[in-house]
Amino acid sequence: MVGDREHAVRYIVFSVPLIDTHCHLDPQYFPAGPDAVLERARAAGVAGFVVIGVGSDLAPARAAVALAARLPERVGASVGVHPHDATSLDDASYAELSALARDPNVVAVGEIGLDYHYDHSPRDQQRATFERLIALAREVNKPIVVHTREAATDTLDILAASGARDTGGIIHCFSEDLAFAKRALDLGFYLSFSGIVTFKSATSVHEVAAAAPLDRILVETDSPYLAPVPLRGKPCEPSYVVHTAKRVAELRGIGMDELAAATTANAERAFRRGFAA
Repeated sequence: MVGDREHAVRYIVFSVPLIDTHCHLDPQYFPAGPDAVLERARAAGVAGFVVIGVGSDLAPARAAVALAARLPERVGASVGVHPHDATSLDDASYAELSALARDPNVVAVGEIGLDYHYDHSPRDQQRATFERLIALAREVNKPIVVHTREAATDTLDILAASGARDTGGIIHCFSEDLAFAKRALDLGFYLSFSGIVTFKSATSVHEVAAAAPLDRILVETDSPYLAPVPLRGKPCEPSYVVHTAKRVAELRGIGMDELAAATTANAERAFRRGFAA
């Protein structure tokens, strides 16, 4: 966990609140519950959180919505079906997910998309579920949060063909190249950078973080995954987003407060809501 010294560094380098635009706070990751995790993040200067509710069933989606209802000024929920679990979406679960997506504390549908690295669900089922949930997002008029891994062409083709430009959304945990970024930006999407941007080997992500329009980038943790440098090997949590933001600012050659102000404004615009400072 982030210690006092790291929080002290945070106060020196940032004076503008940040938004963690993608975190998982399920009990299997944080058995003591989300409150202490969120308070550590608030102490580090993170003002708002988009909590993702996905899993092998809809329990995480229900929990994300309940947390957002309890802390509506700070937390927005996003509900969806991860591509790993694409085969779990039957008519009954779709009906419940559709109802959850209409909750006023739900700010997005996601994460949804394609993952051809693990192929935990057949690719044709992943594509069908992705298309169905883009249609849901269009129906409820909310943005989508997109997971894509080793599926760049199919992801972009489905976004274009399914009318995702109408919903807008976020390419979560951006790990693609500049060509992908340009197509996603042309579709009206935001690019969200996780701890990957702090990895020395992630040169294509560095290039995109430096070149993307300042008004189209976000920062996230994807907690409990992908802890940034210098916290590699630790379970990631929302307070760690300060390290990701610092690295993006360095890559762009701008001040950290400028980066924080831009990404917070972008998050509020992308998710169509404000977050309390």
